[in-house]
Amino acid sequence: MGSVLALSSRPGRQNSPFPHNRPPSRWDRRDGRLPNPGSFDELHRSCKDVFPQQIEGVKMLLTKTLSSFFKVSHTVHLSAIAPSSYRFHVEHLQSDCVTLSPTSSQGAPMLIGEMDSSGSLNAHSLFHLSERIRAKAVFQTQQAQFVTWQFETEYRGSDFTAAATIANPDILHESVIMVAHFLQSVSSQLVLGGELVYHRGRTEEGGILTLAGQYSGSNWVATLNAGRGGAHASYYHRANKQIQVGVEFEASTRTQETTFSFGYQMEVPEANMVFRGMLDSRCIIGGVLEKRLCPLPATLIMGAFVNHRGDKLQVGLGVNVG
Repeated sequence: MGSVLALSSRPGRQNSPFPHNRPPSRWDRRDGRLPNPGSFDELHRSCKDVFPQQIEGVKMLLTKTLSSFFKVSHTVHLSAIAPSSYRFHVEHLQSDCVTLSPTSSQGAPMLIGEMDSSGSLNAHSLFHLSERIRAKAVFQTQQAQFVTWQFETEYRGSDFTAAATIANPDILHESVIMVAHFLQSVSSQLVLGGELVYHRGRTEEGGILTLAGQYSGSNWVATLNAGRGGAHASYYHRANKQIQVGVEFEASTRTQETTFSFGYQMEVPEANMVFRGMLDSRCIIGGVLEKRLCPLPATLIMGAFVNHRGDKLQVGLGVNVG
């Protein structure tokens, strides 16, 4: 539930979660004690980054970095299925926040906003209140109506992370959604925790408890979330520097559906290419090829997805400049 409420703040994919591959973070421990487990919403991130993102139609993305703190981007999407759209994206952040000392990063905000041609707005703000405490606010509108307003506070200890989120509070309609997360590093390889979701409305009230666990090897990560709402399991494996694979299994007690997905990523550094492919139990096969057009500051993206059960074909072409 927490991952559903969270708003994706920045495009792109993160690096491998292993200590020898990920960039240094101010949350890392260098004294031999247990590391911080990170955020609850990022437990399955390493596996999800292997899968290709579906694209359809023609998309043009132009990014311009105005300074080390300010960046803007323009996106034009021409589609035959959905209405064509234009998006304007703005980011204001501290580019060197990883290397800053804890005192100098206090109060440093990260502001992100995006508006499309229909007037819908996504806004995201992140404030480091102290070395270990950060606050986040998310606002989302659909044309002239508010859809989501969410506030989150997260505390990262030396070997644990605790977070509390409140979403869509409405005093007049007596409705609210509250989410609590907790993750604890039991060992250098094992992380345990849980998520508690409480929702209240005029006609219904209830809570859902989900337990989570993650075990990491030298080149693989296995993660499991299980609760009354269903189960979500993933396995990520880095075969070598060029090939990564991921497997996901999801079961929902509400929809009575289960899905199984297999994805892989292959990098060809000599050709400046990255290919991601996937296959799932719904008979959907897809792949996305990203080609860096050196020496131009542009990336060509080509993708195709075939739904054999629904007899549908989805083809997309994109260009990312900047």
